[in-house]
Amino acid sequence: MDSFDCLIVGGGAVGAGLACALRGTGWRIGLIEAAATPAGIRSDGSAAPGVGHDDRGLALSLSSQRILQGIGIWPALAARSTPIRHIHVSEQGRFGATRLSAEDCGWPVLAHVVVARALGDALYRQLRAAGHCELICPAQLQGINVLPDRMEVTLRREGRERALAARLLIAADGTISRARACLGITTQGRDYGQSAVVANVTPARPRTYTAYERFTPQGPIALLPQTGDRYGLVFVRHTGEAQRLLELPEAEFLQELVRQFSRRLGDFRRLGRRQIYPLRLVTATRIAGPRYVIIGNAANTVHPNGAQGLNLGLRDVAVLTELLHAAARDRRDPGETEITAMYEERRRTDHRRTVNFTDGLARLFYNTSPPLTLLRRLAMWGVDSLPPARTELVRAASGLQGGASALVRGLPL
Repeated sequence: MDSFDCLIVGGGAVGAGLACALRGTGWRIGLIEAAATPAGIRSDGSAAPGVGHDDRGLALSLSSQRILQGIGIWPALAARSTPIRHIHVSEQGRFGATRLSAEDCGWPVLAHVVVARALGDALYRQLRAAGHCELICPAQLQGINVLPDRMEVTLRREGRERALAARLLIAADGTISRARACLGITTQGRDYGQSAVVANVTPARPRTYTAYERFTPQGPIALLPQTGDRYGLVFVRHTGEAQRLLELPEAEFLQELVRQFSRRLGDFRRLGRRQIYPLRLVTATRIAGPRYVIIGNAANTVHPNGAQGLNLGLRDVAVLTELLHAAARDRRDPGETEITAMYEERRRTDHRRTVNFTDGLARLFYNTSPPLTLLRRLAMWGVDSLPPARTELVRAASGLQGGASALVRGLPL
């Protein structure tokens, strides 16, 4: 039976990011991925198109930028990113808006937007170059057996079963997590009854370095600036309406977008490939236990308002990386209960705060009762009128609040 120190299930941005971050531990790392070519590198060194990474725009907070810098990924992304220096928040049918600016905190930027495929390519380039991690794909997880001194994992790959052992198993395989299910971890949450239509659009009057979020009765519309005057669009509607939008001819879709968003950026002239994602809140009832931890969307899948999902997952990576590097230096077993329990304790507050924030926004903005309508108006007026309130909101969304990991604080591992 092949043995590893750490086995990571799931090769998306969070799982691959953790694999990159564990370079230098001296441990044997394995990364299990169901897709055949997860944003790999061709033999000639050029980027190969990968399953699981597409042209979606991802908003990376300052904490995420620091994490990626600390694990050596950001230099490859910096030139392919677009800074966000201003955020404009409005509610359909209401006067006024909340305006957030990097200047409120004395920062050069609030966040950066990168294309998902570019992030995947950068991660897998580093994995291939470093050579410390075995990429096991395509492989489907069949089962997990928890033993006192190891995890035994059964895979199916190329029609054959393969058994692996690991001192620590990390579940990073997304919302519908096979690893989480095999560990017997249940989830809580709810279906929002909404879906997000995601695409790239080009407006007639792009505004440099400004992101927009507009709340409507059916859900938010977010526009994230990208290169070439493009914006990454997240168009949230009730699920049936989202499916209708997905199937509309391009011209009709763009007309509907203008009606719902406003003409703040003029008409929209071009539309990229549309994709649809159902929205639900999913939280694991446990995120750590004997010889396992659960990270990323497998631990918490949140509503996209506020663009917190990936950033929360990367903060999982940062904390776990800090703990595991310390364990490697001390020659400790990475699967020790003390280490996994410490991970769970250190992540509890951030998880609860982020879940409550995103779910609270969903409840606040999609309820038309008079008391909540008044509360929304007062909240938006207060944030826009009071500089300390703007600063606090920006800092909270950045992931730089108390208890930050070494990577977020810019410290070496």
